[in-house]
Amino acid sequence: MFITDIKHVVEQVSRDKGINRDVLIKALEEALKSAARKKYGSKMDIEVQYNEEVGEIEVFQFKDVAEEITEPDLQISLEEGRKLDPECEIGDSLGTKMDTSTFGRIAAQSAKQVIIQKMKDAEKDAVYSSFINRKGEIINGIVQRIDRGDIIVNLGQTESILPVREQVPKETYRRGDRMRAYILDVLHDTRGPQIVLSRTHPNFLINLFKTEVPEISEGIVNIMGAAREPGIRAKFAVSSNSSDIDPVGACVGMKGSRVQNVVQELRGEKIDIISWHVDVAKFVCNALAPAEISRVIIDEENRAMEVIVPDEFLSIAIGKRGQNVRLASKLTGWHLDVQSETRYSQEMKSGYDSLVALPGIGVSMADALYEKGFFSAEEISKASIEDLMQIRGIGEGKAAKLIDAAIGFIAKTAEETEETKKTAPENVLDNNEDVNEEESTKESRGVDGQDQDI
Repeated sequence: MFITDIKHVVEQVSRDKGINRDVLIKALEEALKSAARKKYGSKMDIEVQYNEEVGEIEVFQFKDVAEEITEPDLQISLEEGRKLDPECEIGDSLGTKMDTSTFGRIAAQSAKQVIIQKMKDAEKDAVYSSFINRKGEIINGIVQRIDRGDIIVNLGQTESILPVREQVPKETYRRGDRMRAYILDVLHDTRGPQIVLSRTHPNFLINLFKTEVPEISEGIVNIMGAAREPGIRAKFAVSSNSSDIDPVGACVGMKGSRVQNVVQELRGEKIDIISWHVDVAKFVCNALAPAEISRVIIDEENRAMEVIVPDEFLSIAIGKRGQNVRLASKLTGWHLDVQSETRYSQEMKSGYDSLVALPGIGVSMADALYEKGFFSAEEISKASIEDLMQIRGIGEGKAAKLIDAAIGFIAKTAEETEETKKTAPENVLDNNEDVNEEESTKESRGVDGQDQDI
């Protein structure tokens, strides 16, 4: 017989490959049906079913009882039918069990190919099902090979890929090395499930802390965000539900044991653990530590902050190549512009002088404008009449004149600056270039905090 006592085979394959038993049986039934049609033609009415009691897949051929036989493969005479069922009548459908051993070698080979393909498909589905719910977890694997820079990692059940873009630049791996990575995505590809790993994602850092800090899994310490420049530095914000628990201390651990385990896994990446605060200004100050902050000016509408620091803390606040302020901006989600107290004072004095220079504004009026947040002629030029009318002593007419005067002042100043550039000696132009470089440096201090979602 073609296939007998198949129960043992089904159970063994199901156990070894992790494939559902019903899926395997259905694959075998379809394979035998395909083999029968291969042998006897596609017109035959064939039904295949698994007999649980005898552990065998049975194939039945059905024929209609007819008075006149026009299609022998589909019809049977009443006389022949009554040999099978004495009570049959014209129009009844009778099924006879077929001998699967007669299917032949070609049919058997066809059935084998169907079974193998169905098993492969079922195995792919089983792998996909087992990994799709693990998306966002950390997984261990062994480096299998390196393909055009992408690292292929063996996870046991299947292979996964660590693309070049998700690798830490300074890290190197060889075949056989053990690796921990974050499951970034699980894709259902035609060639099978593709598991994409990452070692650069901020959530990799977050999950490492979850494994090291019991207070996080217990819900006592909450993770409020993370920002990374992979392999170099990271900032990690935490808060606590209990006043008795210091969230930063819990993450650092006794003698730094907990954070050191994370640093070791990240191959020496420096980690700043920051205490989160509901007041966003205080949170920004914490994120820029160890720099001291003198003043924070908040622009709610544009989610931007101007951070003023003592001159000696400017380089610390900005960090090497702007790294500290850049990470703080990503972590807090605010655009940060850091500048020194000296430069801020110079800008404020220059702005105040531009107010006093406007016609009709004395020192007392300039002070009143200054107190209401109008720090320069440029800000007056962008204000509305209604905004200026909020200040005592300024009516609608005067507000309109002030705006016109400010616009004229800005235009005149721009013309004078342009003229000076044209007529200035070469050494003065060099000085202006230095100023431009300084302005460029200032711009680099402001970083957009919307670049990365945590």
